[in-house]
Amino acid sequence: MQMNDKQQKSKVGLLCEDIALRHDTGSEHPECPERYHAVADAIREGGLADLMAPIKPRTATAEEIELCHTQAYRELAEREIQAGVEHLSTGDTVVCEQSLEVALQAVGAGLQAVDDLFEGSLERAFCAVRPPGHHATPSVGMGFCVFNSAAITARYAQRKHRAERVAILDWDVHHGNGTQDIFYTDPSVHFCSSHQAPWYPGTGAASEIGADKGVGTTLNFPLPAGSGDEAVGAAIREHWVKAMDEFQPDLVVLSAGFDSRIDDPLGRFRLTDDDFAELTKVAMGVAGKHAEGRLVSMLEGGYNLQGLASATAAHVGALIRG
Repeated sequence: MQMNDKQQKSKVGLLCEDIALRHDTGSEHPECPERYHAVADAIREGGLADLMAPIKPRTATAEEIELCHTQAYRELAEREIQAGVEHLSTGDTVVCEQSLEVALQAVGAGLQAVDDLFEGSLERAFCAVRPPGHHATPSVGMGFCVFNSAAITARYAQRKHRAERVAILDWDVHHGNGTQDIFYTDPSVHFCSSHQAPWYPGTGAASEIGADKGVGTTLNFPLPAGSGDEAVGAAIREHWVKAMDEFQPDLVVLSAGFDSRIDDPLGRFRLTDDDFAELTKVAMGVAGKHAEGRLVSMLEGGYNLQGLASATAAHVGALIRG
């Protein structure tokens, strides 16, 4: 039986708010406000937004940021941004005076999506947020990232909704070093990353599998430039899915970076729009089998505007079709 639009809206949520434009990195920066325009236009003009339920925006609190970041780093980021610095002192992240509010709302997007999923009004959600987050460690903002939205989303699901196990899948072309650092010794969060190697930030070797009680809940697929679905997709379909059958997550979080698409200026992978749609189906299959369908997708990288738009549309279309 086919679902009508109203039924589809009740299952798939969307947060796509123009506040993302206020994180102004300058016209020459790859992580520019035009990225949001590309994503938002692809979703809205393609009619996808009409098939989704809007997620109410909210701002993350200091306590919520500190689920994954130290108080000292949170206060430093706030202080520096409010002082009008152009770069965080901790790393290569351009900011403006509006960046703190935008970053807090980016985190809040994932938290509100989690609330909606666990309260039953949604099964899946996509959050079109800026700035990205997966390079932000507990104490360092770097790689265009201020706060680690995906990581905080996972921890929030555990603290607020008592999710025992959360899986984070990161298919950005760059290794999600911040997310890995946050959960490296934690057996309750499984982090998996496929990424180009050698490449920024230089982490994510296959030998990095977690430490202490977290051994076995970090899974890295460092792959050479030129890799496409035959390598990236195969690793996720074969190895990650098998790991998830053992881990059995209560929630799946996607760090959805589309700089792993062919022709991205900051990566050398060769994934296509169809590949992203298929990877989305794989992730939904895991969520459906183990997590009652619960999946939250957070936008990370993607710097070819046309490619970002079409890849996002393919990803969101797959989320809608179920």
